[in-house]
Amino acid sequence: MPKMKTNRGAAKRFRKSASGKFKRAQSHRRHILTKKSSKRKRQLRSASFVHDVDSASITKMLPYS
Repeated sequence: MPKMKTNRGAAKRFRKSASGKFKRAQSHRRHILTKKSSKRKRQLRSASFVHDVDSASITKMLPYS
């Protein structure tokens, strides 16, 4: 059997944590940052986890993670 292909877009966006959950970056940090408060920008720095409902589809996209 041939190897399964990894979805490269998903590989750049998600990392698997030690607990088995998928870690992701927060959105809204690319541009138009002057109107956003410092508190909001600081809180967007921290990574968050993918919701349990979506983790099954990410597992299919990243078969070797």
